[in-house]
Amino acid sequence: MARGGRYKLPLKRRREGKTNYYKRRKMILSGKPRLVVRVLSRSIIAQVIKARPGGDVTVASAVSKELARYGWKGGGKNLPAAYLTGMLAALKAKKEGVEEAILDIGLHAPTRGARVFAAAKGAVDAGLHVPLGESVVPDDERIRGEHIAAYASLLFERDEEEYRRRFSKYLEAGLDPRELPSHFEEVKERILGEFSS
Repeated sequence: MARGGRYKLPLKRRREGKTNYYKRRKMILSGKPRLVVRVLSRSIIAQVIKARPGGDVTVASAVSKELARYGWKGGGKNLPAAYLTGMLAALKAKKEGVEEAILDIGLHAPTRGARVFAAAKGAVDAGLHVPLGESVVPDDERIRGEHIAAYASLLFERDEEEYRRRFSKYLEAGLDPRELPSHFEEVKERILGEFSS
């Protein structure tokens, strides 16, 4: 470890690779709420957070596990789930009077078509103003889960046993993965219907 009178030890969360304080400072100085999206091992979290001198305040939060309340039977961390989670968080935030936010993806790599951008697209479609370039957002077909349905159909034709093994969670939940796009649309309508009333 470096030593000397001029050496400055980085903050703990920076040393652990959890926080980029330079980016965080820029976002906080904007004065706008942040749409924080985090992809975990089994779920996706989307939160709208306001920075306050005493600490951050969470205005609205949604976890992909909440989608089950609306009938979601698909995976908890795929692109369709990310989109619906972002939409749900944005609808909750709008109910609290938040109209705009900036996207905070943390240390996640800003890869084109990533789940964090699918969540942001869901928030934008829900009416929350989030600056977002169209080039990074996944295609609508991928957001609806058509790529998953196409892969399931291909696998079903080639090897039905492998199909049942790979999509066992979907099948246990009572969802044919080949019907994922239509299931996505149903759940999306349920979420929008609850917040429109």
